[in-house]
Amino acid sequence: MHDLNQLISYQAAPNLLADKNILITGAGDGIGRAAALAYAQHGATVILLGRNEDKLAAVYDDIETSGGPQPVIVALDLEQASSQDYNNLNQEIIESLGGLHGLLHNAGLLGEMKPLAQYSEETFSKVINVNLTSNFLLTKALLPAMQCADSASIVFTSSGVGRKARAYWGAYAISKFAVEGLMQTWADELDETSNIRCNSLNPGATRTRMRQQAYPGETPDKNPLADDIMGAYLFLMGADSHTINGLAINAQ
Repeated sequence: MHDLNQLISYQAAPNLLADKNILITGAGDGIGRAAALAYAQHGATVILLGRNEDKLAAVYDDIETSGGPQPVIVALDLEQASSQDYNNLNQEIIESLGGLHGLLHNAGLLGEMKPLAQYSEETFSKVINVNLTSNFLLTKALLPAMQCADSASIVFTSSGVGRKARAYWGAYAISKFAVEGLMQTWADELDETSNIRCNSLNPGATRTRMRQQAYPGETPDKNPLADDIMGAYLFLMGADSHTINGLAINAQ
């Protein structure tokens, strides 16, 4: 088994994800965009899900230019999406691609950086909906598509503040704690009863727009680019991680 403490240096085989179909939420920029490009580079047909169709189209074009398999764009706002939207997506994946081998829950909202006593009820609800509830509903809806695959991986995005809470991180930290519980529950329920494995991944400090929002005074170039941490993302989607289930993993 690969050293889970050294995943940032994981070297994926060029054909690691050949003939695999992988859906990424929040695929328009940041870590989602980097994952989409990395998965496509290693052979996957990538389903790009996000709310900004222009950003998704730009990622689509980058994948096509680089010679990767033709991706699929799904313009969907997780804040507004319904269970029926997710069920329709599951049926479309089965009919057009035959099944789903990977699901990366990457989309997320930061919310407000302030004491809980001052936190907006509206913002709290919105963050929980996008960061947690959508993870539950989308996973539930896509189980049939993933059960069509010979082996499938679900990766939930966690955070350092989802494993040790810190003041002023509000609904974001709370949602990430809940995501860890969601992952563990799915992992235990699917273990030995399906071909699906579930793990959580904390990307760590990375040079993204959300990181700049959370740490406006931080020098951005002290953190790695999203492209630099793709080792863990590739590992968890490929055959090398087929025995890994129910773990909270760090990308760095």
